[in-house]
Amino acid sequence: MPVSEQQLKAFLLDKKLVSEVQVNKAEKIARSKKKDLESVLLSQKIVSEKKLIELKAYILGIPFIDLEKIEIHPDILKIIPEPIARKHNIVAIKKTKQELEIAMLDPADLQTIDFIKKTTNLKIKPRLASPKGIDEVIKQYQKSLKAEFGDIIEKESKKDLKVRIVKGEKIVSKDLKKVAEELPIIRIVDTLIKHAVLQRASDIHVEPAEKEVIVRYRIDGILHDAMILPKQVNSGLVARIKVLSNLKLDEHRLPQDGRFKIEIEKQKISFRVSILPIFFGEKIVMRLLPETGRKFTLESLGFWGESLERINRAIKKPYGMILATGPTGCGKTTTLYTVLETLNKPGVNICTIEDPIEYQIPRINQTQVKPKIGFTFANGLRSLVRQDPDIILVGEIRDEETAGLAVNAALTGHLVLSTLHTNTAAGAMPRLIDMNIEPFLISSTVNIILAQRLARQLHPEAREKYHLTSTEIKELSKEINMNQLLIVLKQEKIVAPDAKWETIDFYKPKRTKEYPDGYKGRVGIREALEMTETIKEMIVKRATSDQIQAQARKEGMLTMLEDGFVKAIQGLTSLDEVLRVTSE
Repeated sequence: MPVSEQQLKAFLLDKKLVSEVQVNKAEKIARSKKKDLESVLLSQKIVSEKKLIELKAYILGIPFIDLEKIEIHPDILKIIPEPIARKHNIVAIKKTKQELEIAMLDPADLQTIDFIKKTTNLKIKPRLASPKGIDEVIKQYQKSLKAEFGDIIEKESKKDLKVRIVKGEKIVSKDLKKVAEELPIIRIVDTLIKHAVLQRASDIHVEPAEKEVIVRYRIDGILHDAMILPKQVNSGLVARIKVLSNLKLDEHRLPQDGRFKIEIEKQKISFRVSILPIFFGEKIVMRLLPETGRKFTLESLGFWGESLERINRAIKKPYGMILATGPTGCGKTTTLYTVLETLNKPGVNICTIEDPIEYQIPRINQTQVKPKIGFTFANGLRSLVRQDPDIILVGEIRDEETAGLAVNAALTGHLVLSTLHTNTAAGAMPRLIDMNIEPFLISSTVNIILAQRLARQLHPEAREKYHLTSTEIKELSKEINMNQLLIVLKQEKIVAPDAKWETIDFYKPKRTKEYPDGYKGRVGIREALEMTETIKEMIVKRATSDQIQAQARKEGMLTMLEDGFVKAIQGLTSLDEVLRVTSE
């Protein structure tokens, strides 16, 4: 029996979880957007999902259970098979001789409850849980990576794979496809991929050494050792990934690049594959790219205050250039995709030229470069401007020709978004000048330059407060204008009006069993350099990047390091992490 909106509203007010003003505003939004009250309350962050589910459990008279930190014995977990648990969001959590305690999202699903009752011959005691709690328990169905490989390698790979090795480490080419399709190799690759997805890895590295194969996952920007495999699986592993990526099986001397897609854990993921010959074999790096494309806003990416206002001003201009800078993997493309999502209206034609297409966006015409057949960024951009675009995204400005065409497109009435590999926003100007773009063209076309890094995010339950010492404040003052930053923090009401550096709370990771390093996820640290009249004049006079940055700071720009300080004060990350990602 579902909870009615009127019941929910009455109990929310009775328990003082929301004010009458808040709930009335949520009802108006729900009516205008044709949504239910519950989804609006959650999307507007008026009440937390956990509090809402606890309240629904109270209304229905069913106990609520928080599953987020509960470890369930495998024997109890297996009472409800994994496919049923996933499909119906229902898990077994406790068992006695006569009773089985289950947690679920929908206690009105009597058909599933009846099915479990008949198959177990036990009395069922339902409990209400949150979607996050159910997901955490479902993850417990998975064995650890080491345990899964123990089963595969010890039982199968030693007896099945050794016989395939001939002529040292080489396999006769006609056998390669056969090896790639053998069950042990398929299971090894599937297991590597599954655990990478479960652990939120962005990259999988498979590195052959003299006597073993090392597997590493990049999680939250840091590489972690995941597994060491026997050397004899290497050839089969490489062959399997080549088959998936549609690459040449018998080519071992040249690098190869490919791509394949899978569906796992309710999500579609594209894998970008790079294979490089090294001394002990072929090294594989696979980058995981979610096909569904997560929806972001500029605020959720970490833009705030003056930086957010600057980027909003820049994207409202009908033409010009918006550049995102930073090292590989710092989220430049995600930032530009978020800008495109903001600009994606029926009245505009948006075209992109990318390498590769990382996320697919509805109503945007996305094109993949193919250098092997001569379809480069420059050639693609020439064709795009003949497609009557209003907005163009160029994946990366790599050379003089692409830079010249992008600037020309911005001059002729298009809004051009692109990325550039420089360390700071101010460093983009000398880089463009190196590509033979005249300074007066840079000053007249560029609207804004963004620079960013990704820092690991502190988990709210794995952090502790501390205060800076006078020695630390003195050291940090050499890098940052601490007085100016304190004024900004007070203006933005991030700290109290009477706050001093010695009294401001900072956070550091607290190691726990669930979060061994105290971090989960990443947060953006950013700077936004807007093209003001003063900076335009400095570019025309060929000022250095340091001079441009100094002027931008006078005009109110916060550097990445200073923005990182703000995120550290907000408890999103630690100062050590900010200094790690911003130090050059």
